[in-house]
Amino acid sequence: MTLLLGGARSGKSAHAEQLATGFPAPWTYIATAQAYDDEMVERIALHRGRRGEGWETLDAPLDLVGTIEGVPDGRPLLVDCLTLWLSNHLLAEHDLDHESEQLADVLSNPRGPWFVVANEVGLGIVPDNALARRFRDAAGRLNQKIAARADRVLFMVAGLPMQVK
Repeated sequence: MTLLLGGARSGKSAHAEQLATGFPAPWTYIATAQAYDDEMVERIALHRGRRGEGWETLDAPLDLVGTIEGVPDGRPLLVDCLTLWLSNHLLAEHDLDHESEQLADVLSNPRGPWFVVANEVGLGIVPDNALARRFRDAAGRLNQKIAARADRVLFMVAGLPMQVK
């Protein structure tokens, strides 16, 4: 399992797609985004348009664990992204530690080449409100859990991958 971290528009998703397509099709793309506004509709369309034939896209804004468990053994898998998935659970007022632990457990046993995308949100200033600080802290803890279990960790900067692990 490879974890790809980076900031917004750092090239995480495109690089993860490139890595996944280095394996024979079909490829599974699990999307966690929800289109609440026109900008997200456009972002989702951009991501979908970039992927060609051979991709199966599954939407999993909340049940990421169950969706991953349903992917056939040996199939290349791309999860994009853990940060939006975590945000969905935060807004739904779910137990973030419990959800994160369940996800970390399923990602600990990849059944094929798996690529997982997440934002690194802890490089900026300390947020000015409790909700944003809670989110930042939960995202940092989740990234640490997944990175500890990953075989490889890449940090994306300006479209360039830097190997961390």
